[in-house]
Amino acid sequence: MFQWSDIEGEGMDDQLDAASAELEACAARFVKEHRLPGASVGVVMPEGLAWSGHIGFADLNRREPPKPSTLYAIASITKTFTGTAIMQLEARGLLNLDDPVTKHLSELKGADASIGPIDAVTIRRMLSHESGLREEPPGTDWATHVREAMPSEVLRRSSEIGTKVPPNSQWKYSNLAYQLLGEVVTRVSGTPYVDYVREHILQPLAMASTSWSPLPPELDARRATGYAPRTFSDELTIAHEGMLAWSEAGLWSSVEDLARWLVFQMGAYAIPESESPILSSASLRSMHNPRYLADELWTRAWGISWYARRRDDGIWIQHSGGWDGFITDVCFDPKARVGAIALLNGIGDAPSLAMDLGAIARKSLVSRAPEISPPGPTPEAYKSLLGVYVDSEYGELVQVEWRDAALMVVMPTDPMFKVTLLKGATPDTFIVAPGIRPSGETVTFERRTDGRVVSMFLAVGTFLRLDTID
Repeated sequence: MFQWSDIEGEGMDDQLDAASAELEACAARFVKEHRLPGASVGVVMPEGLAWSGHIGFADLNRREPPKPSTLYAIASITKTFTGTAIMQLEARGLLNLDDPVTKHLSELKGADASIGPIDAVTIRRMLSHESGLREEPPGTDWATHVREAMPSEVLRRSSEIGTKVPPNSQWKYSNLAYQLLGEVVTRVSGTPYVDYVREHILQPLAMASTSWSPLPPELDARRATGYAPRTFSDELTIAHEGMLAWSEAGLWSSVEDLARWLVFQMGAYAIPESESPILSSASLRSMHNPRYLADELWTRAWGISWYARRRDDGIWIQHSGGWDGFITDVCFDPKARVGAIALLNGIGDAPSLAMDLGAIARKSLVSRAPEISPPGPTPEAYKSLLGVYVDSEYGELVQVEWRDAALMVVMPTDPMFKVTLLKGATPDTFIVAPGIRPSGETVTFERRTDGRVVSMFLAVGTFLRLDTID
């Protein structure tokens, strides 16, 4: 079963009308070839969920098909919500990403130091899986379904917690790190982790169908059944359930709700200076920005709670999850601003399916004629800054322009030279946006007594303004 989704408004289906048949075929072929019970998939545009497909069965015994509102265990995609909570607390000045975790979890001062001191484990390193911490809480045995979900109990065994490799030396994925980050959220905010995320992230984004186990009755009735991998026949058995998780892998969600999550992520690339009651665009982009390469082929890199994967001619920011008979993935291309969702209630390569669907949608959008919109007005405070400036030593010319809803410094002779300026402490002071060599440096405009701008100090040098001659 396939359907267009109209949860975010009318008309978005037109954007992918030409690609709908290809999207449907891609999703159905994947489910058929991997002999899965079913899947819910979707394509997301900046305006919301543009297309969704629902294949097979959410529950085999009841022959119940999935719907846009069907819930799946999204597992480690939960980490992107936990990371956002930490970034919110950092923005409020309640913690620093470079704090040692022991500053907030004093029990860890008794951790195993045979590889190195626990104080080298920082919040930032935990967020990007470079802390070196062990993968799971002490005593975990996935084969027998034994795992401690409560951080308070895990911290009682602090002597069994420690780094397995030196911090910042390699990629080492750690569910334990994110379990402990959830406890950091609880202690720093003074609010239990689950309540904090619901109040500060889920509710503002209207993600009412996203929650933790045990689900309330109205949500539990909508969840898909997870199935274990096939063995020697076509019959599928229901996966074991019962192991709980919270900040590392505990959320359930739907295509509808995850579309809202991706819209929020992609919005960080619409207006560079946009603020949000949840998290600023600059902070979101810093989460997506790769911190280090995770493989020798340079195809995957880790940021904060997200990772980037190079595939064909594009980069996909994404996170996947796997838990109790479910494999899931969300991904988006920040440049094209298109995303995709793949939720499986069986075992299959959800990241590949999501990227395949995203690539089809992206190709369809690239082939369309671009929409031409009237330009927005230049902010009055910026008009006096616009113009041509020259480096007095080398004679290079740059232009200060208002373009694409941002204040920029561009170089006519070098199309790659684009410096976006973010608001600073005073009207004539700015900060260079992240992502380029002078990021974080100060840009200051100087004026004459009559208010005329005469120069611009950009990062390390002064550019003189050139006046026009009538």
